[in-house]
Amino acid sequence: MKVLLTWLTVIIAALGTAAPAAAYVGPGAGLSLVGAFWGLLVAVFAALAFVILWPIRRFLKQRRRPPARASQPGAADAAEAD
Repeated sequence: MKVLLTWLTVIIAALGTAAPAAAYVGPGAGLSLVGAFWGLLVAVFAALAFVILWPIRRFLKQRRRPPARASQPGAADAAEAD
């Protein structure tokens, strides 16, 4: 616990003494960052939606399909003829 408290104190002190950065981010760079973040966010949500909806779509597709028969009516006769 003492080690955690010591590290937390060091991190807070380091963040508190950091000088502000005098940097300019132009509108082009800012829009590029926003666009990249937006694309990443949409991709993650689309992937999650597909993973969540895939079992549901599969269930609905199986529900619509008629039940499979054990064998065709003429299949047993053809097998016995050989």
